[in-house]
Amino acid sequence: MNKRNLFAIAIAFCLIFWPLAPAQAQLQSHNDGNGVPVLRSIESLRDLDYQAWQLVAYREGLPGGPLRLRIVGYPGKVRLNHPTALQVQSGEKNWNLADITLENPTLSSDSRDAAAEFDLEPLLSSLKKNRPLRLMLPGVFTELPVPPFVVQEWRQLPNQPL
Repeated sequence: MNKRNLFAIAIAFCLIFWPLAPAQAQLQSHNDGNGVPVLRSIESLRDLDYQAWQLVAYREGLPGGPLRLRIVGYPGKVRLNHPTALQVQSGEKNWNLADITLENPTLSSDSRDAAAEFDLEPLLSSLKKNRPLRLMLPGVFTELPVPPFVVQEWRQLPNQPL
């Protein structure tokens, strides 16, 4: 056996048997423009039509603060009408998250209409497991799958210290 084959076998052995670290949440904290602490999870996901969307789940202030989900599309490719409730499904469970975009002065004055914001608290308060979710926004996308690792990050938002 030559050195090249031996090296390849050693690499394969390490890849197979080396213990992997568990996935870590990617929560980020920072202060907004007014100095209010914000804890957030940012993910880019694709809907079933392969359109990319950025999902920003965040909490303003200390644990117990408001929980929001902002969905952002590519400006010029999508126009979001408000108010439109976000429909969420997981198995047999369904939620309709209220569109609160117009309550946010920054989003309500943005002429691109490429973002929408929803109250995330009703969903997070009733989720007991990190289950995959399916998001539907009528007139915008029919299904945006959210994997369990993203749901895990979201579920940490309400009580995670800054």
